[in-house]
Amino acid sequence: MSQYTETITVQLTLTAYGDALIYGFMGAAHSPAPGHYLKQRLFAWHEPSFYGTELEIQSTSDVDLILLPSEYVIPFFTEAKVLNHVDWTWSEGAAELMELAPLLAASIEDKQYFPSLAAFKAGKLQWTWDEGAMDATSRAALAKVSTESPLYDGIEAAFSAAIQDRYYATEASAADLRREFPLLFAKDSKVNIGLDEKSWLVSIGWRADIAPFRPLLQLLEPDEDEPYWRIQLMLQDKLDPALLVPVRLTNDGQIFGVWPDHWSAHIHERAGGWLEHLRANLPNHSGHGTHEDILGEPLSDEAAWRFLTTDSRRLLDAGWQVLLPAWWEAATRKKPRLKAKVRSGEGASTGGESLFGLDSLVNFDWRIAIGDINLTEAEFSELLARNERLVRFRGQWIPLDPALLAQIRQVMEGVDNMEGLSFQDILHLHLLGTGDESADGDLEQAQAEENGRIQLEVELNEHLNTIMEQLRQQTQWPSLPVPTELKADLRPYQRDGYAWLAFLRRFGLGACLADDMGLGKTVQFITYLLHVKETTADQSVRFPSLLICPTSVLGNWQKELQRFAPTLRVMLHYGGGRLHGERFEEYAREADIILTSYATATLDQDLLQEYTWESICLDEAQNIKNAQTKQSTAVRRFPAKHRIALTGTPIENRLSELWSLYDFMNPGYLGTARGFNNRFINAIEKEHDEQRTQDLQRLVKPFMLRRKKKDPAIQLDLPDKNEMKTYIHLTAEQGALYDQTVNTLMKRMQELEGIERKGAILSALTHLKQLCDHPMLLTKEPFQVMSSAGAGTSLDTDMLIGRSAKLERLLAMVRELRDEGERCLIFTQYIGMGEMLQQVLQQELQEPVLYLNGSSSKSARDRMIDQFQSQTLPPAKQPSVFILSIKAGGVGLNLTAANHVFHFDRWWNPAVENQATDRAYRMGQTKDVQVHKFISLGTLEERIDEMLENKQQLSDNVISSTEGWITELSTDELKDLFTMRRDWAG
Repeated sequence: MSQYTETITVQLTLTAYGDALIYGFMGAAHSPAPGHYLKQRLFAWHEPSFYGTELEIQSTSDVDLILLPSEYVIPFFTEAKVLNHVDWTWSEGAAELMELAPLLAASIEDKQYFPSLAAFKAGKLQWTWDEGAMDATSRAALAKVSTESPLYDGIEAAFSAAIQDRYYATEASAADLRREFPLLFAKDSKVNIGLDEKSWLVSIGWRADIAPFRPLLQLLEPDEDEPYWRIQLMLQDKLDPALLVPVRLTNDGQIFGVWPDHWSAHIHERAGGWLEHLRANLPNHSGHGTHEDILGEPLSDEAAWRFLTTDSRRLLDAGWQVLLPAWWEAATRKKPRLKAKVRSGEGASTGGESLFGLDSLVNFDWRIAIGDINLTEAEFSELLARNERLVRFRGQWIPLDPALLAQIRQVMEGVDNMEGLSFQDILHLHLLGTGDESADGDLEQAQAEENGRIQLEVELNEHLNTIMEQLRQQTQWPSLPVPTELKADLRPYQRDGYAWLAFLRRFGLGACLADDMGLGKTVQFITYLLHVKETTADQSVRFPSLLICPTSVLGNWQKELQRFAPTLRVMLHYGGGRLHGERFEEYAREADIILTSYATATLDQDLLQEYTWESICLDEAQNIKNAQTKQSTAVRRFPAKHRIALTGTPIENRLSELWSLYDFMNPGYLGTARGFNNRFINAIEKEHDEQRTQDLQRLVKPFMLRRKKKDPAIQLDLPDKNEMKTYIHLTAEQGALYDQTVNTLMKRMQELEGIERKGAILSALTHLKQLCDHPMLLTKEPFQVMSSAGAGTSLDTDMLIGRSAKLERLLAMVRELRDEGERCLIFTQYIGMGEMLQQVLQQELQEPVLYLNGSSSKSARDRMIDQFQSQTLPPAKQPSVFILSIKAGGVGLNLTAANHVFHFDRWWNPAVENQATDRAYRMGQTKDVQVHKFISLGTLEERIDEMLENKQQLSDNVISSTEGWITELSTDELKDLFTMRRDWAG
């Protein structure tokens, strides 16, 4: 009996991609075999395809085709593991593949393969077998498959796929291949045109070059013997790189020269390849006559320039070694630089105060630096007239890039049209590192060259060099004697601050005194005012200084001026009885300093901008941070000889605030608002560009003096400040309302877009923060307020306290510190919360509780401050609690009677919170200050706290962000930010 139970005839075709399309016929009737039937039998032992189950079947009208992926083809037909009970008959194509597959599999196993040059030129990576490494039998068998055979392309593709699957299928192995043979993945395959397969494999590093030399091209500069540029083909000894043999290569492939005898065979074998390679990569050197030297003709100045800048790079990419003149590499690193040499004596003191302002023009002479050579404008023009790109000047070769020369000429003409450089231009160039030869200057030059622009430098004279050094270092400005009329002993750092203000005044440069709160910015400015009065030559024609501050600190300024400088004549311009017109001018001319508020200055802007003030000072200058507001616009327009800003927070949220501040101090110094946005804000806030950040810091630093309490040089000997976080659970009611608010927002996010979406997010943000304080801030329920006479029904404080865990915890802590005879400040950002705190604490403590907010009048503010700071009031009238709105009470107040500070809710900016804390933690404080920050667990407040920890570093670097970024979050990100963390929910 026959051992076979059935007979199947297998036929196949190979696609150009190497996939096998297999079909079969059954029995003597030769009827088409169904695809599933054939697949189950032919691949019953094929484990990689999970025994055929993963193979795809494609049906045509007559027959089912099984698709065997290319990577399986060679391994499958090599092993030929099939069912033995089937009588398999293989068609001609299948039989041929079964004969060749084991040979190719052996080549794969022995790594006898290399990348295909033809595929590389087509932009693909494909592998082919290495016939030279095979034995004679294998070569003879493969020779039967002609390149014209319909199977050839498919077998080659299947062979390549099998190699890829075997050796380079993983990401790590593919990365190893890219790292080891980077030229195999070069995007521009045209650079290898002209190379034969052997030379190409050597050029990409796949095969070693066994020749004892390497060919290279050398550009020779003109000399006495041959006064023209030329390219020379050289052979370099691999063992002795200093040995270079010049050779001539003609257009018919002949090569002439004197070389060692054992080089000859290698040279003649390769010369033809060099010829084709050079023709492909140097089309301008293809030659014409049969015996003409392909590289021997003289090069014009333009051709030599092209070889240095373009052709040499193409040859390097194509695998050639290229030798260029030794001076060229250094010349490429040192692009032409344009210098404006300030003339001797410019900026020197001639007596008087403001020698020049930012807009003052400075006289200079042009210098053009190319490498180590400095040219005058006349010498530069002479070189340009020669119309050459490579010029020998003073014994050195100088490259004259036409594009860069055109830029130099354009910059020179542009500056001349502006009638020279301004002092502001010089400041910018010097501060950004282009005014000297320092490392920073080299960095700036490299960046300028990378951006394709000419670098303009300023070469300062001795006097301006001194000024620049004083501006940059902030340690070398001249010291000044303290005015005799000052009634205070200045600390050393305060003397430095006053001298710095006076130093900048000499040059009409605005200043921002940004010391920490409590370091005495007020007394430093008062000392400056006395200095101005003492040094002003003609008192009869000068107009007084103007100080603009928040209404809440007008009284404080009056008292401090009277205390430290009683000889200064002070005029208050505030309230309904303030003067206007001629009477204002009459009284103003008798004053040394006029005090007014931001609100009043805005109302009276037409009056105040009629005069050129001796100086203008903005206290709490962050009040003009929003440049587009009427208040900010008005204040920035007031004319003055000198402008000063006092602030502990020069930037609170956005870089645009810094622009507004500097546009007041030094108008135009940071450019227009739009230009500043394009140059700095986008790059720093959105792209986090480190170089732009450093540039901005260099520009702003000379005009901002920032000292901190903990700086070793300050030596305040302040008591300790201890910050602690008080974590509190939400009540059940608060938790339910919190979840409800978040769920409502998430539903709305599916419907809203644009400005409506942003508005809904910010509204929800406020609601969630209010909920953490007390649910009644959200529900808007009224709570009964007692009259000042004590009439009316008492508050239901148990109900109010029971609905807010924060309120309950605050009351317990306040009672404890009051029992110890200590006082506290409580900051909140919500007026409704402040009112509730006042009423609850007043009733529970049975003592007066103060509350200062934006609606409090100046007289009420002064009265509350005096009452709280008093050390002589009877206990019944002495308040131990002072509640403050963080905006109205966070600046300009001295409340050192308190040594506890509560932040009932969290602000987005750590600088604002620290500024509020500094109402108590400042000079005059004798006790350790305890700072309590309330945080509702599991809520947005906890996330805010996490962000503040990171944001503090940004504030220290004068860069920070605002809550506006929240509106740009995706819905999923919003949900993650707002949703209550259930593990902490009460």
